Amino acid sequence: MDLFEKCERFTRAKDLMAMGIYPYFRAIGKHDCTRATIHGREVIMIGSNNYLGLTHDPRVIEAAVKATEQYGSSCTGSRFLNGTLELHEELESRLARFMGMESAAVFSTGFMVNLGVLASLVSKGDVVFCDRENHASILDGARLAFGETRKYRHDDLSELERMLAETPKSAGKLIVVDGVFSMNGTISDLPGVVKLARQYGARVMVDDAHGIGVLGAKGRGTAEHFGLLDDPAGGVDLVMGTFSKSLASIGGFIAGRADVIHYVKHTARALIFSASPTPGNTAAALAALDIIEAEPWRMRRLAEISAHVRREFNAMGYDTLGSETPIVPVLIGSDEDTFAFWKQLDQMGVFANPVVPPGTPVGKGLIRTSYMATHRDEEIAKVLEVFSTLAKSRKTIPNKTACAREA
Repeated sequence: MDLFEKCERFTRAKDLMAMGIYPYFRAIGKHDCTRATIHGREVIMIGSNNYLGLTHDPRVIEAAVKATEQYGSSCTGSRFLNGTLELHEELESRLARFMGMESAAVFSTGFMVNLGVLASLVSKGDVVFCDRENHASILDGARLAFGETRKYRHDDLSELERMLAETPKSAGKLIVVDGVFSMNGTISDLPGVVKLARQYGARVMVDDAHGIGVLGAKGRGTAEHFGLLDDPAGGVDLVMGTFSKSLASIGGFIAGRADVIHYVKHTARALIFSASPTPGNTAAALAALDIIEAEPWRMRRLAEISAHVRREFNAMGYDTLGSETPIVPVLIGSDEDTFAFWKQLDQMGVFANPVVPPGTPVGKGLIRTSYMATHRDEEIAKVLEVFSTLAKSRKTIPNKTACAREA
């Protein structure tokens, strides 16, 4: 069989294009953080992970420009060889201090952090335990590792405990979980995970891509939210974060014990064999971290907006799937209904993201909305007006009780 035959058979995207409801790879012409222009039309942006609204902050942009002028546009090499700048080491030191950890390592993307760390730490005879709704990068990192991967039902700690109990005591054990689940906006039961890890001699790694800058008194994420970062009895062992959300850049990091981070930096292929983050990206992340520490009002504003939207959506009859964060999903149902709803939003000037399988279970397509600290009141009011209009025009809205039974 010709290797490319599968490509010719793949028609789903082209079918959506022909129907006029293809929602992906939308090219943005102009962008000012909360508003964007697409094909000459201005839309309100509620499809971004720019939670603190820092991508257009003049201080962040200025830092990126200055670093580019000083160091050039690229490092043209890996962190391991010629691609480590003083900026990278400064960012690692700052991140470790911010997270309350001994050390940190900066990678070129968050996806690469999970690939590199899991493949580096989990060896033959070890077992990694994954929530089934973990991010794809965690699942791919587990596949690259030489150990065994065991997936437990989403947030089902009884199943996780059964798996831990069945695992030989001699095996190295790592539980990896999203702090905030990126599709439904719910927060992991991290205290429960940590309790099981202590009981069964496992280590805990949290992917906090959507938690850092959002949760916790100082924005240090899910572990701080639950009081686990400063737990003297030991809580979370490793915290992974990205720069592409609250830190207004591109890249990622892992923070933890100094000896573990040292090991990862010398064994993670995703770090050693990939070009390092650019000077501009690194400086932008540093500037964003400065702002997070100096301006806690951004997190408070973000929480207020998110809570307001959730209340209003729920009052309209929408199912927001138990969201507790700035990620506020709206359950729609079938793929066709989800794409049709997205198209209506787009036509009414709202940029949101449709999510269908494999991003959701079959028949539970959703519109993923997300909010920023810099959204203006009038923008949120317009978004709510559009969703209210669509709620009134829909013949049915998925029933929460029925969806809970199906889950």
